[in-house]
Amino acid sequence: MSEIRHLPLPSAMTERRAGGDVIDRHVHNGHQLIYVTGGVLAIQTDRGAWVASVQSALWVPSGIWHEHRFYGHCEFHTVGFETLPPHLPEDMPAIITVEGLVRELIVAICAPDAPSAEIPAMRTLLSARLRRGLAQPLMLPNATDPRLVAACAVVNSDLSRPRTLGQLAAEVNTSERTLSRLFRSEFEMTYPQWRTKIRVFAAMVLLADGATVTHTAHACGWATASAFVDAFRRAMGTTPGIHRLCAAPIR
Repeated sequence: MSEIRHLPLPSAMTERRAGGDVIDRHVHNGHQLIYVTGGVLAIQTDRGAWVASVQSALWVPSGIWHEHRFYGHCEFHTVGFETLPPHLPEDMPAIITVEGLVRELIVAICAPDAPSAEIPAMRTLLSARLRRGLAQPLMLPNATDPRLVAACAVVNSDLSRPRTLGQLAAEVNTSERTLSRLFRSEFEMTYPQWRTKIRVFAAMVLLADGATVTHTAHACGWATASAFVDAFRRAMGTTPGIHRLCAAPIR
């Protein structure tokens, strides 16, 4: 595992990132709001992985190590906060839904030619709006029990192959009852709930890289495109087609 670097927290910054880029594990002495236009951004921490796209931003509190992974070509915006805005978590990352005003504020604050006299007012308004956007995150927790680690690895190795909990338990040499208990105790969700999350996570990445909705459905284990569309809409509040359009590579 790579060493954790301590990096300065930029007040505001925009840069372009290609699909496949990684920013290795690091930590900031300050809070950070991260947003991408185009593509998909995932961060990994010791608690798990979070994923966001153009409809949402990632909130990373001070002192939490994280690693960035970019899927599809992204324009990467980050806004630093020395103090914690009201009602935002300070102990773990969170997803912020990005509606029109929040998006425009992030982009404007991060613009290289942003008028310095206007930035304090924009930052104050952004801080006030962030607490309204806290959303249920697409978050994938890390397993700790070796049996659950093995089970997650098996599913990840081939998402196109649906497995029942009994089949998965047999593959990792444990009982179905034990595996069910581990999903509930470590992830606070059932195996089908976790499996849907990881399939949606993978689907977001494939769509950002330009895969069709039909190809993505089959690659991630849905029997039909319509079943995939329904599951994706329930999880993300939008359709795969709209996500694919919004996550299209920037030019």
